[in-house]
Amino acid sequence: MTEDKKSPKKAATRSSKNSTCTVVLLDGENIEIDIPKAAVGQVLFDRVCDHLDLLERDYFGLTYQDDKFWLNVEKKISKQKKSGAWVFEFAVKFYPPDPTQLQEHLTRFLVCLQIRRDILSGRLPCSFITHAMLGSYSVQADKGDYDPNEHGDGYDYIKDMPFAPNQTPEMLEKIAELHRQHKGQTPEEADLHFLENAKKLAMYGVDLHKAKDSEGVDIMLGVCASGLLVYRDKLRINRFVWPKILKISYKRNNFYIKIRPSDFERFESTIGFKLETHRLAKRLWKTCVEHHAFFRLREPEQPKNNAVFPRLGSKFRYSGRTFYQTKHNTALLDRNEPYFERVPQRATYHEKSRSMDERKFEFEKDYYIDMAKAKA
Repeated sequence: MTEDKKSPKKAATRSSKNSTCTVVLLDGENIEIDIPKAAVGQVLFDRVCDHLDLLERDYFGLTYQDDKFWLNVEKKISKQKKSGAWVFEFAVKFYPPDPTQLQEHLTRFLVCLQIRRDILSGRLPCSFITHAMLGSYSVQADKGDYDPNEHGDGYDYIKDMPFAPNQTPEMLEKIAELHRQHKGQTPEEADLHFLENAKKLAMYGVDLHKAKDSEGVDIMLGVCASGLLVYRDKLRINRFVWPKILKISYKRNNFYIKIRPSDFERFESTIGFKLETHRLAKRLWKTCVEHHAFFRLREPEQPKNNAVFPRLGSKFRYSGRTFYQTKHNTALLDRNEPYFERVPQRATYHEKSRSMDERKFEFEKDYYIDMAKAKA
């Protein structure tokens, strides 16, 4: 009797030490995970990856808030998510330059789902024919071979599948036409063709940040595997590859890059950009730190007082595995391909539930869709 009376108190104590996290997966599914309130981000991230049976997890991360802040896996979640429900989204953080080379089909499938979301949100603009081609591979992967008895002569069988921000009957007709040409392709092969074409898009894997240049002109700064890109009036006007950047820093709401002199220059030069807030400047700085470390270093830089790159603005250092280490580790994977269920309706979930990532890129959608139309 004594134990029975005490057990509710113990249960209440245990419950008060835990918090329920809601995580939105790439196929639209919501999962709830209970973790200690004092847990660091790595605990939640590992639980999500375990749920997915995902081994190649270094390309992914968790975001929170409408403007897409990445959860720091080394810090306590309570120190980062200080108010509101603990709601996160699982997303691709580091886009592999050649996603077809990922070891497991599960990983490639998740990257496909991320790219579909990027296309639907307008983050990844495409021409008409590219929309149709990528859409046809998505249909092949989700619905299999075209069957006139099951699918009919028109495009009604895909009319409820979203492929583009502003898709038209003409686009659906083209997708259905191309789908007929993919007969015999397995879902794995269709995903590979999808990735092979998607990786060639100009905005593939580019993380965009609104800023102003030194003259106060609105620009977009894009961080990617190769370096930092600058866009103005829907066109890329500059590109700074990582080897050319000597140092990055931020101060208040200003973001700076120090550039290595060219063969015809004697001195280094510093270029500054202004962001809306100090917090956004720091987020851009951290994004650059992480992308540089992941794609350029063989192993993470150890914390030092005299670290060469980067130095100013914060003590933050990327401590996860690098691209080099990830490829080396995944080459050693030895297991049968994990089973996973493809859920087409949820995988292309768009109209009924706008994700945090889609809301964040509302501005970019209007900005870059025009650029895609101009190239078409």
